[in-house]
Amino acid sequence: MIIDAVIIIAAYLFGSVSAAIVTCRAMGLPDPRNEGSRNPGATNVLRVGNRTAAGITLLGDFLKGVIPVVLAVLLGLDPVTVALAGLAAFLGHLYPVFFGFQGGKGVATGLGVLLAWSWPALLLTVGTWLLIAALFRYSSLAALVSFLLAPFYLAYLGAPQAILFGMLAVTVITFWRHQGNLQALLNGTEKKIGEKD
Repeated sequence: MIIDAVIIIAAYLFGSVSAAIVTCRAMGLPDPRNEGSRNPGATNVLRVGNRTAAGITLLGDFLKGVIPVVLAVLLGLDPVTVALAGLAAFLGHLYPVFFGFQGGKGVATGLGVLLAWSWPALLLTVGTWLLIAALFRYSSLAALVSFLLAPFYLAYLGAPQAILFGMLAVTVITFWRHQGNLQALLNGTEKKIGEKD
């Protein structure tokens, strides 16, 4: 039980390290919380910075989801703890203790968690994201559609119930965090991928 608790807490703290803010500071770029969409994530870093910074941010946020869950799996912890570790890393990105609990929307970190939970489900989810992004050029729409389908992919692949419920939680929270994007999509004011202010 102690190891389980330590892993879950460590996953949250690891997720709380904002790749967007750290990358922008290191590269002398504007704070993504104060520019563009004001979201500290890869899409906004691309908007206020450049592709290199956005790529580093994307990789950093993705690995925040992968590493804690892989560690829980390697330690042989039960599926409930593995699911909670992933959810904790995801919540750390959204509500980082190191940055005033003001984090990103969790797409890259959520995908990292999904990789560690089930790589086949990740491939299906990323494929969905790429298809929607290519067709409509809206990162938020691609994220919402792909995360909506992710639990169905996990269920089809026979994932443990704890992991399935973990992904359902991630999906619900993702939609909650994208309320503004949903409204912008409905209003026709959502910015497309790479579009500057």
